[in-house]
Amino acid sequence: MRILGIETSCDETAAAVVEDGRAILSNVIASQVDLHAQYGGVFPELASRAHVEAIAPVVEQALREAHVGWADVDAIAVTYGPGLPGSLLVGVNFAKGAALGTGLPLVPINHLEAHLYAHWLHSGADGDAPVGEPPLPVVALIVSGGHTELILMHAHGRYTYLGGTLDDAAGEAFDKVARLLELGYPGGPAIEQAARQGNPRAFDFPRAWLPGTYDFSFSGLKTAVLRTLQRFNGPRPPRFIADMAAAFQAAVVEVLAEKTAQAAKAHGAQAVLLSGGVSANASLRAATRARVEVPVYGLPLILCTDNAAMVAAAGTYRYQAGVRAGWDLDIEPGLRLL
Repeated sequence: MRILGIETSCDETAAAVVEDGRAILSNVIASQVDLHAQYGGVFPELASRAHVEAIAPVVEQALREAHVGWADVDAIAVTYGPGLPGSLLVGVNFAKGAALGTGLPLVPINHLEAHLYAHWLHSGADGDAPVGEPPLPVVALIVSGGHTELILMHAHGRYTYLGGTLDDAAGEAFDKVARLLELGYPGGPAIEQAARQGNPRAFDFPRAWLPGTYDFSFSGLKTAVLRTLQRFNGPRPPRFIADMAAAFQAAVVEVLAEKTAQAAKAHGAQAVLLSGGVSANASLRAATRARVEVPVYGLPLILCTDNAAMVAAAGTYRYQAGVRAGWDLDIEPGLRLL
């Protein structure tokens, strides 16, 4: 079974062909990082325009690299939420047009679910994760520029939302603090690199524990970084910036890892999945593994960030479950995984 996946939820125009929910035949991504770098974050209108320009060539390239034609594809899976409205519309409308023109079934995919199914594409052969499919149930931490969620996955297609951010997503906080520290965009990799030279105990930044919940909050931490910077009006040597980056990263990582560990223990998880762009952070992976008693599954970078292979993988399971979309499929920018 071959599924064509299409992903345009934010600032990556992506298409991929996946076979049997496991084998990646192609995974093409047109990044908009350079376009949005000048703004220090994603500019929604520019993102949607870039998707319009890139979507057809990206899909054509994905089919070409997979050495398949439309007749060799069993279904089209497309992200319909959550995400930026203008960006989602481009992918959904293209997928609907392609499905109408080819007669292929259309499978609607939740972007958050797709991040989980990236783990069914990765065998752990690079030594960064256990080998084989994750044993269910699992607790999944999805951390990216737009999401910070803890999800309990009972079985394929069965989820319980445990908690999430009440304000900034973790990746958004990384971007904003990186902008304050003048480290560039995207903020996650920039802060991680600067933090390698810093002392995580140099500044005592707050942790919002929100006792009794699996929720997160990073707005107070972001404000603490800003207030600390405002007290230092003089020159800011590289070591000062490195210490700030390290202390900020440590504050984010500690809360993410500890709450994930608590959720895994409380719900009897057989494994923990780390998904989303921020899950590429080495400190987060190490801190989670240090706290969790069950296997922790990480991903290679290309499967951490938004991509269409994960959409096609999720699409395989949804297609097998009989899920189909009609021509009235619409976007749901605030879609949750329940």
